[in-house]
Amino acid sequence: MAVAAVPQSLVDELRSVFLKEVESQELNSVHPKDYERVKTDDHWLRRFLAHCENSIPLTTKMMWTSLKWRKEQQVNDIKESNIKMDIIIKGAFFPYGEDIDGNTLLIFKCKLHSKGGVNVDELRRCIIYWFERTERLFCLKLFIFHANNICVFRMTKGEPVSLFFDMDGCGLSNMDLDLIKYLIGLFKDYYPFFLNYIIIFEMPWILNAAFKIVKSWLPEKALEKLKMVGKKDLSNYVPKNQAFTSWGGESTYVFRFISEELQKTDQMLPVETGTGATNIRKVHFVDGSPMSEQQPAAPSEPKDDGPLAVTPSNIITFLREGAELVSTLELHNTDPTTQIAFKLKTTSPEKFRVKPSTGCLKPGSKETVTVALLPGFQLGGLSKDKFLVMSSVLDEKEAQYLDLSELWKAPGTRKVFQTRLRCVQSGEVTRNGNVVVNHGAHSVNNGDSQLIQLSNSIAQIRDSQHCFDRSLRKLLYIQIGQFLLILVLGFSLFYVLNQGLSGIPSENQYCAKPDSPRP
Repeated sequence: MAVAAVPQSLVDELRSVFLKEVESQELNSVHPKDYERVKTDDHWLRRFLAHCENSIPLTTKMMWTSLKWRKEQQVNDIKESNIKMDIIIKGAFFPYGEDIDGNTLLIFKCKLHSKGGVNVDELRRCIIYWFERTERLFCLKLFIFHANNICVFRMTKGEPVSLFFDMDGCGLSNMDLDLIKYLIGLFKDYYPFFLNYIIIFEMPWILNAAFKIVKSWLPEKALEKLKMVGKKDLSNYVPKNQAFTSWGGESTYVFRFISEELQKTDQMLPVETGTGATNIRKVHFVDGSPMSEQQPAAPSEPKDDGPLAVTPSNIITFLREGAELVSTLELHNTDPTTQIAFKLKTTSPEKFRVKPSTGCLKPGSKETVTVALLPGFQLGGLSKDKFLVMSSVLDEKEAQYLDLSELWKAPGTRKVFQTRLRCVQSGEVTRNGNVVVNHGAHSVNNGDSQLIQLSNSIAQIRDSQHCFDRSLRKLLYIQIGQFLLILVLGFSLFYVLNQGLSGIPSENQYCAKPDSPRP
């Protein structure tokens, strides 16, 4: 049964029955957010009803199971700041693309996971994070028709997903039956009418026995959704333009974690009009502070940055130091009489380590801020990542007792000065305030996505070449060591054999002396 086919009368009846049961068992039996959702979200209740074939008793039972689990697991409180980002950025489990029915793919790259490799509870929290994020709002899709300058937006909220097991290249060490059982249980008991297909891609024959166990966990209806596919028939369930090239498709996408808040706002891309003008795009820092990107202001336009001087003033240039990309900023309080407070924010807080991110500057003093890109991340192509330096003047009494964290939570009517900076990697240059990449005589504007992919690929090739050179030198040293060892062993063997031969008596020693001649 489709969700849309569930009549409103059943929704109203389910809501009434469930809310009465909640009140009889005290309100704290479910999370307040879920309680409000039951009261207001018809679509969510329709999903429960469709999952239980419109049976009010079965639906009520499932809702209790789901909502109690959500409270016990603190599902409503799971967010980017309290999950294990090392697991997220590894890219073993993430949403991308669509199946043949237009539903989101939740991809599980099995060869990147090994049982016992990470803490089970942390891994489950990361999976719940992706379930919740996908269910709330996976993406804001943007279709741009340049000819008519028309933008069409479509939100996907609470629609089914397809669980895609990419088993190409995995073995027994990657087979985690407990995790698979947990994933199936999420769809079966806690996320109603949320599963479209279970797609098993390129399963090795050695795992056939294991998947017979998996099939026994699936209800009869779910067995119909289980699809075993290879490269030849994948297009029956995943369009070629949505399938990775490693699956035989056309997509060259490489997983890169993007903050949920940034994903919601950063989809507002510039649209080129027929006259060459570009519409404004808004970029939001994580805790607010929208920034409208327009054409650069004229050089004569004054900038009100307050007493804080930031060096460099427009761009943060990252240089490679070993395995890290690192940059430094110098903050200078140019006012000789007053103290100022400062804070740094970024559009991608999960990617950067900033020390210090907040502080105070005495009159005329300076502070050096170090910004490092965390392992596993790349800079957004051509200045996509941005920083905001905020500052505010403090009076003498305030500076002694002020709690900086409270200051930036609620600045009130206080005047706050702002300096915005773009991020670039060494080798990128700027022109007229826009970031471009220097390729000799040719320069390309930062809107060119192909150039972004190319520069990222070149960086990866360069890093791979360095690793190959190091491995080659190590191999050369090993071969030289082996050669010297063989020489030493050869000389030792020759010496031992020579000493042994010299100790063997000659055959004349065993010959009897001839008799002396008789007279």
